[in-house]
Amino acid sequence: MVVPLVWLIVTERLEAAFWLFIAAAASDVLDGFIAKNFNARTNLGSYLDPLADKVLLNGIYLALAMGQWLPVWLAALVIGRDLLIVGGVMMIRRRHPVFQPRPLLIGKINTLAQILLAACVLAHVGGWIDLAPAVAALVVVVTLTTLLSGAGYAGQAWRSIGLEHPS
Repeated sequence: MVVPLVWLIVTERLEAAFWLFIAAAASDVLDGFIAKNFNARTNLGSYLDPLADKVLLNGIYLALAMGQWLPVWLAALVIGRDLLIVGGVMMIRRRHPVFQPRPLLIGKINTLAQILLAACVLAHVGGWIDLAPAVAALVVVVTLTTLLSGAGYAGQAWRSIGLEHPS
């Protein structure tokens, strides 16, 4: 859904983008519910699900920044944090193939805040409801939680590297 969603945003079909975003979020929730409650978790799914979430959110943030509905610096911060996390995990796994970063509460809060901000921006710029105060507040929340979660994951990586013993 990333490509059609980004296309809808860039071409300013914001009502359709909002509903497609809601459908994507609902399918993600349903997928998670099924995986957890029907013992349908897979190793591949544990990698692909969060990666798909990040690609979707990063695409939305990039498109919203291109349309000047979100600050470019915020999109860069969100995307940059995700790239650093993925790159860091890949580098650590080269030396420690079993390294698995633990999901952090602040990371989950950050993802929720990013989703809420994207939904509010789409509803606001689509002209449905004046959510300017909510958007402004969520920009601050997303900024802070992005920085805090990035620091949390960096701390995990640092501790993992620190556990290495010189030969």
